[in-house]
Amino acid sequence: MPVTSVHTDPEALTTTLVADFPVPVERLWGAFTDPRQLERFWGPPSYPATFSEFDLRPGGRARYDMTGPDGETYRSVWLVIAVDAPTRLAFDDLFATEDGEVDATQPTSTSVLDFEPTDTGSRVRITTTFPTAEALETLLAMGMEQGYTEAFGQLDRVLADLREYGLGRGVLTEVLDDTHVRFTRAFDAPRHAVWRAHTEPDLLRRWLLGPDGWEMTVCENDLVVGGRFRQAWAPVGDTAGEPFGFEGENTLVQPERRIVSTEAMTGAPYPPNTNDLQLAEVDGATLLTLLVTYPSIEQRDAVLATGMTDGMEASYQRLEREVLATA
Repeated sequence: MPVTSVHTDPEALTTTLVADFPVPVERLWGAFTDPRQLERFWGPPSYPATFSEFDLRPGGRARYDMTGPDGETYRSVWLVIAVDAPTRLAFDDLFATEDGEVDATQPTSTSVLDFEPTDTGSRVRITTTFPTAEALETLLAMGMEQGYTEAFGQLDRVLADLREYGLGRGVLTEVLDDTHVRFTRAFDAPRHAVWRAHTEPDLLRRWLLGPDGWEMTVCENDLVVGGRFRQAWAPVGDTAGEPFGFEGENTLVQPERRIVSTEAMTGAPYPPNTNDLQLAEVDGATLLTLLVTYPSIEQRDAVLATGMTDGMEASYQRLEREVLATA
């Protein structure tokens, strides 16, 4: 984890986060001053940010929304105080209304980001100051410290060159905690092509098959919020195994960016998990991130024990051969 410390000082009304990264300070600064890079880490994994306005100069403002897996949206705005590249960035970080104006009913804070080189790369120190003890307590109760830590845990992947970091590595599986597992996979293809491959039934039938010897017998998806989906597979010829399927409901659909859906095995007496699929494009390559929330540690372990990662990688290699190579 890049976060080395998070400290709250109730007397000074501050929270300070320190994170270290193995990149030059100019590269770290760039991740915080480019809205497309910020969107990949400014917010916990299940609440990614979308910046709709970004004027990063003193007196300017940046506006962003963080959208949860059920479509709930938290709106914020930065009022920029100081920009001194590549060493300091300061802004008031405020909640916003739907029309982008400051929400005066919510607690306020001011953030100062200091960047400095280290022997192994660079460091960012974020000092957040609150006007009152009540504002500090309210934002801490909302999970501010945990949110910062989870958000910055994604920054290593943003700073790395996607082609060097991801291409050719296959599926990377990370067990985040008892109920969350993150899968990542890079593709040497633009985001719109990867999106089409995940949403168009004719394309899905060509690659979403797991190991060889299976066919997709059902592929239905009403790709709107509240829409249902159903998928089923069956063995072909003398392939061992029994037919099975999954079904669920879409809770969030952001074209070419994100799909969140519940998923349960058809006919099984288990509660559904939640799949949060996100796509990010960098220089013509696409990083797919699938954050799966399981209802229990037991269900998490049972699913992983089926060889899920190997099946995903077999499907993704087929996706590259059968769909993306001909797109």
